Amino acid sequence: MQEDLDLLRRARALEQDALAQIHDTYYAAIYRYIALRINDRETAEDLTSEVFIRLLNALQDKTAPERTLRGWLFSVASRVVKDYYRKLYRSKETELSDTIPGHELGPDKELEKKSMQTALRNAITELTEEQQNVLALRYGFEMPIREVARLIGKSEGAVKMLQARAIAALSKKLGRGE
Repeated sequence: MQEDLDLLRRARALEQDALAQIHDTYYAAIYRYIALRINDRETAEDLTSEVFIRLLNALQDKTAPERTLRGWLFSVASRVVKDYYRKLYRSKETELSDTIPGHELGPDKELEKKSMQTALRNAITELTEEQQNVLALRYGFEMPIREVARLIGKSEGAVKMLQARAIAALSKKLGRGE
């Protein structure tokens, strides 16, 4: 905790090594959180970069967090994802991925993988926003239940229930339920 406060203090002074350390420490977790919500590698990378751009802007504008960098980054990542979907919905454009199948998978396996990813993405979007956030924090940010509970203002039991219901709903929607 004290280390994070010191890191934030140095980042607010725009020290390059502190900024690099924040990026190195949090990039993977933020990427996983966003990728779980977006399920498109390139878009997730772009949106993750947007989170760090917003952090840098906040540091320069003196509006950066004082104490809770991790929570602040989660909040920004959540807003970035919402902004992305809002923009996508408004444009009403459907993007088709033109990715080349990986060398390790044949065309049938690659198609099956893409189909499963699409089904999972669609199933996740049908969950409540609270359920999506709990799954993203638990599996994207790899946060313990206690920290997720504190961050979203719920009891640990409520977080466990949200997670269990989300997983059950996903299993049912993906045909792995009862």
